[in-house]
Amino acid sequence: MADDKTTVYRGKIIDLYLERVTLPNGEVAELEVVRHPGGAAVVAIDNQNRVCLLRQYRHVAGGWLWELPAGKLDTGEPPLATAQRELEEEAGLRAGQWEPMGKIISSPGIFTEIVHLFLARNLTHVPDNMETHEIIEVHWVPFLQALARVQANEIIDAKTVVGLFRAGQITGLS
Repeated sequence: MADDKTTVYRGKIIDLYLERVTLPNGEVAELEVVRHPGGAAVVAIDNQNRVCLLRQYRHVAGGWLWELPAGKLDTGEPPLATAQRELEEEAGLRAGQWEPMGKIISSPGIFTEIVHLFLARNLTHVPDNMETHEIIEVHWVPFLQALARVQANEIIDAKTVVGLFRAGQITGLS
């Protein structure tokens, strides 16, 4: 816990602080900490063992990325509700079966963001409700081909890499 915290920036999604902390070894350090509400990501697999991947334009990453449907937790929203909302908004899907696959910390040296991973099956299509600031293409990729894309360094988004490997272990598809 921070001994002293100074607010540097408060934004719509993140807050940036300078935190003076005493480390377990007794040393005092000043850390830049980005506080983020966290998120949820979904590995949606259909009855043909294809996974829903989004090709999404990400300015910060310098262009297009392959990602899972995912998004930020709204205030007070449980991670599963976020996953369900994002799957519907971004991919136009609902799932009849949900399975939690744990969580990841994207960059523990600076971000507090925790991403909750879910496996979704028994999918049905619904009208998507994509937000105008998101540029997304929905693709269905055979699961083993998606894993091969990870190994070929074509899929580099951390939540997507971890989500695919965890889903492969759970489903026996890897």
